[in-house]
Amino acid sequence: MHQPADATALRAALVDVAADGGARPLLVALDFDGTLAPLQDDPTRSRILPAGVEALAGLAAADGVELALVSGRAMSQLHTLAEVPPGTYLVGSHGAERARVTRFGLDRDVVQLTDDQADRLAALGAEAAQVARGRDGVWVESKPTAVVVHTRLAPPEVAEPAEAEAIALGGRLGTGVLHGKDVVEISVLRASKGEAITALRDELGAPVVLFAGDDVTDEHAFEALGEHDVTVKVGDGPTVARFRADSPEGLVAVLADLAAHLDA
Repeated sequence: MHQPADATALRAALVDVAADGGARPLLVALDFDGTLAPLQDDPTRSRILPAGVEALAGLAAADGVELALVSGRAMSQLHTLAEVPPGTYLVGSHGAERARVTRFGLDRDVVQLTDDQADRLAALGAEAAQVARGRDGVWVESKPTAVVVHTRLAPPEVAEPAEAEAIALGGRLGTGVLHGKDVVEISVLRASKGEAITALRDELGAPVVLFAGDDVTDEHAFEALGEHDVTVKVGDGPTVARFRADSPEGLVAVLADLAAHLDA
């Protein structure tokens, strides 16, 4: 880990990217919760900042820019909450789900599980429910390829043993376990944001990627990107990202600046 540069240095780096014709197509990939939308105790109340909607629209309208949201949320939730322009790529469930927004809805890649994976997912759901049972503030979310044990609403003395049990459950039945902020996600498909962004970059032929995220799971993406990419940690905490923005509001302001420079 190192000390990332502040928002002033980030703005300067993005001015350079905007002026560099060789950095096209530029892939702007962004986490959602805690990055474009302030964190909420109730995830269903999470909404992108209004200024973020405008900034993303400006980026999507710029020549040579591809826009993507890369989130741990299930695809259906991400599409409902994100308010992104047509043409945006949506990567959900940490890379296990992918779609592109069109004027008429989502053009989705179909996720197919083997019989073994489907059986393990069902077993995970049942056992995760046992982890949450009787623990106030702990609840389970079901996704097409994973189950998630949420502990944000629980006090530490309740959350910590629940998370430990969920991690142990993942070790028995899961293919991958992601331990983020107040969540443990157990998947029956191996996926990571780093792999998802790398695959999308290769598909688009993007020489430069801007990725911003706030959670420990976003470190996988930071690590997968190169020294010429722009990686941004939103908020506090150790990180391998090159730059830091202090809040979603701060990041959105930087994105608006980037859109303005691209349009100049």
